[in-house]
Amino acid sequence: MSDLNSYGFGNGATVATAQTRNRVLRNTYALLALSMVPTVIGAWLGVAMGFTFFEGSPFMGAIIFLAVAFGFFWAIEKNKDTGLGVVLLLGFTFFMGVMLSRLIGMTLGSYSNGATLIMGAFGGTAAIFTVMASIATVSKKDFSGMSKFLFIGVILLILASLANIWLQMPALMLTLMVVAIAIFSAFILVDVQRVVNGGETNYVVATLGIYLSVYNIFSNLLALLGIFGGDRD
Repeated sequence: MSDLNSYGFGNGATVATAQTRNRVLRNTYALLALSMVPTVIGAWLGVAMGFTFFEGSPFMGAIIFLAVAFGFFWAIEKNKDTGLGVVLLLGFTFFMGVMLSRLIGMTLGSYSNGATLIMGAFGGTAAIFTVMASIATVSKKDFSGMSKFLFIGVILLILASLANIWLQMPALMLTLMVVAIAIFSAFILVDVQRVVNGGETNYVVATLGIYLSVYNIFSNLLALLGIFGGDRD
């Protein structure tokens, strides 16, 4: 197999050159854009087929979803230095698109302005990404110290979300949505700066991290827009 490191796949040297950093950043953005294609296809298919994932047992559905997602994470990490890693990443984004279809379908079916809400969530997510990525690119401040706290925040977010399946507390749900948007916006800051500074030289791994942040910002923003701006039929 050809040396995929020369195309930005592998970890390469410990300290990346400016040329390598720029190439990895370009490849990351390109793969991130490409990953939106299977996401959209998956969401469209899910809506068209009326996909419901363990609707009657949301806790079991959440556990299975996490198991499949972490299975993808493991496989992508194991194959990050090969073309298979890209294929697995795109497969994962298709899976995430299918999982998103329930929210998309509910938004379109429950609100007369559903399409407008989806476009609003898309625009808001794009704006957040642009601002955070720009700050990460030009700022001299080191944001890497935030990683540990953000990771703990995600764990607490997952646990609280699972607990709320039983608690069914609207106030907690809204709080978790807002906190999720804040946490994953900060993750974009950290992940993009890691690439810019040469701390991450594998663009498959970099894309996965940024994709998860963008996905979670979009889904939570869409849910919030539906709650506060949705027009019931």
